[in-house]
Order: sequence, then structure tokens, then C-alpha cells
Amino acid sequence: MTAGFGSGDGRPMGADPDGMSGSAAERPGPLPPRIEPHPPAGATWSAAPGGPEQPMAVPAPRTGWSAPPNSGQWGQGAGQGPVPAGPPAAPPGQAPYPAGPYGAGPYAPGAPASHGGGYPPAGDLASAPPYPAGQPGWPGVTPPPVRPSRRRWPVVLATVLVVALAAVAGVQAYQLDRLGDRLAATDGRLAQAQDKDGARLDGLEKRADALEKQAGAAFNPEAVASAVLPSVFRVRAGQFTGSAFAVGKPAAGGGTNLFTNFHVVEAVWEGGGREVFLERTDQRFPATIVKVDKTNDVAHLRTTGKFSGLVTAPTAVKSGQQIVVVGAPLGLEDSVTTGVVSALRAAQGGSGPAIQFDAPINPGNSGGPVINGSKQVVGIATAKARDAEGIGLAVPIKVACDGFKIC
Repeated sequence: MTAGFGSGDGRPMGADPDGMSGSAAERPGPLPPRIEPHPPAGATWSAAPGGPEQPMAVPAPRTGWSAPPNSGQWGQGAGQGPVPAGPPAAPPGQAPYPAGPYGAGPYAPGAPASHGGGYPPAGDLASAPPYPAGQPGWPGVTPPPVRPSRRRWPVVLATVLVVALAAVAGVQAYQLDRLGDRLAATDGRLAQAQDKDGARLDGLEKRADALEKQAGAAFNPEAVASAVLPSVFRVRAGQFTGSAFAVGKPAAGGGTNLFTNFHVVEAVWEGGGREVFLERTDQRFPATIVKVDKTNDVAHLRTTGKFSGLVTAPTAVKSGQQIVVVGAPLGLEDSVTTGVVSALRAAQGGSGPAIQFDAPINPGNSGGPVINGSKQVVGIATAKARDAEGIGLAVPIKVACDGFKIC
């Protein structure tokens, strides 16, 4: 299966130049490199200019070397001489060829020799080791250039840092976005809560106003009495006593106007006198009878003293309205009784209209004020029905104000 190669043309001996025959012709692929035959033992090849190569003497080879078992692939072919017993020795003065993984010298086993052989042996492509690079004695083997190693770890580290920073920045941006959304939602909830609280406060304020109005409208005899008593007096007219109260604005001369019943001052008025006295605890003030209305039982008094006048009600009373009556029954000053308006009676038998109420009154209450829950005068107490309890009468304050124009 091995075909020898000649020394001149580099083609297998006995083969057709245009085509291969035998097993070599059947193999596809390029021809293996040309391998020159070994020189005889003790000789080497030399070439004269323009002439054939001639063997020349060389030092004897080292003893103990023998051809490997696959020497048939070392270039021995038909019509060639014997294979040398061993590799040629190194030239004189040089170190011997070093031993490699396949033998000694440049002709190690497995070198290409024929179409069927080569390096590495057939079937050992995966397991054959490479040529030892850079070893002396291996002609034609040039070690690959050694490139300086580059330190790539700074670039890798920088890339990793950039990626890590980008990831951190992305996470922070996402967190900031989420935080902004949460803050916006919180602001919305706070705004809604503030709106609700504002609505509640408005409602509470309205309710407080309503309660205040209700409290003001609620009947409180104590509060009414406290506000009214400083303006109510006991009247002494000769041998008779009754009650009177300051009303309206101050008089033109700087004094105070007062109302009382005509029947209280009737004896003095009919006797030609005009002076009466106003009493409060241990104080006594002179007053003058200015004018009287016998039909409606009303008299107008004036004093030089300055007192706060009571406010008169702008509307007429209604049945069931709560009232307070202040006066000096039987001469007992600063007496207070309470009740309700029983009815508003029209004028009968030549007398004017009257307010019927159920608050207890007695002689001495005549001329005293009848006050509603708003501390306004609604009438002037006049008398009580004889032989009856709980029936009192009062002149409507509107009648007195219209007749005397001092309210």
C-alpha cells in the first residue's frame, strides 16, 4: 500500500502523471508532501550545482536505534533502497538531535511517507499530540508568534461597574416614580379629607347657630328677670301703691319715661296733684304724672333720674306664649311670677283690648311689665279677676305706645 517517491519529480514511481492507480488513485484529496529517502548509513546527501544529489560521508549513527514497526510509512517503496537503521547523527561539533515524543531526530514515526501514511497515523487525529514547538532538530517547524498578553480585567471590571450603576439608577428611578405616585395619592386623600372636614365644620357651625338661636328663644325666667328688674320700680301715690317701669329712649330733658296704670295714680291726678315717688330698696326718686288714658287705664310718668328703658315687642302676643310678670304685689318689690298667654281679648263695653294670662298677680302688680322670653315688653299688668284664680289681665303694649308716643 505504500508507494515510493523518486528523487527528481516528486511523483510516485510507476504512477500515471494524469491519474493515480491502485489504492492511491482511489483516495481523494491532495498529495502528501514529498519525503526524500534516507541516505545510506554513514552518508548524507549533497548536491552539486546542476547535478544530481550525491551521498556524502557523515558520522556513524548512534547504536542501539532501530526502525519503528511502521517503518513502511517512512518512505520505503518499490524500487528504493533499504531504510537506514536509525536517524542520522548530528553533524560534527553539534549536539545530537533531541528525542521527541515520537522518537529521536527529525525523522520521527508518523512523518508523512506515502499516500496511506502521514502525521499523525491514520485514526489517531484526535489523540495525537502536537509537534513540540521550538525544539531544535525539527526542521521546518516554526513556533507561532507569541502575542503579549493583555490585561482585560480593568475593562471587564469597568463594564460590570457600569452595568451595576445602571441597574441601581434604574431601581432608584422606579422607586422615585412609585414614591411620586404614592405622594400624589396621599395628597388626593388629604384633599378629600380636608373637604369632608370643611363640610363637617360648616355643618357644625350651622348647627351651633341654630342651637344658639334655640337657646336664645328658649324661655329662661331667671335671665329675663335679671335683665328686667333694674328698670322696674314701686310707685307710691298718696295712700296707694303699685308698679311702674322705664320704657323707650331717654326723655327730652334728660330724664326717663315710665308707664303705669291710671288707677294707681288716679287719686293724686283727680286731687290736682301731679307728683308721685319711685322706690327701689332704700332709694326714692320723685316723678311727675305727664298724661293719662282713662279708657285704657294707662298713665305716663317722667323722672329726672336716668334709667335703662325696656324694649317693647314689635308684634302682638299669641296664645300659649310664655311670659314673666314683674312687680310689687302688696308692696313687695322685685316680685317675679311666670305663666303663659291664655288669650288675646278684644275690646268690650267701652274698654280696650286685653291680654289674658295665667301668671299669679295681686294688688300691687298693677302697672308692672309683662315680658316675653326675648326680654321684650308685651303688656302692662292691670288687674285680676275677682273671685277667680289664674286669670290676669294686661293692656297690650302697642295700645300704650300708640297713645303716648314714647316707646
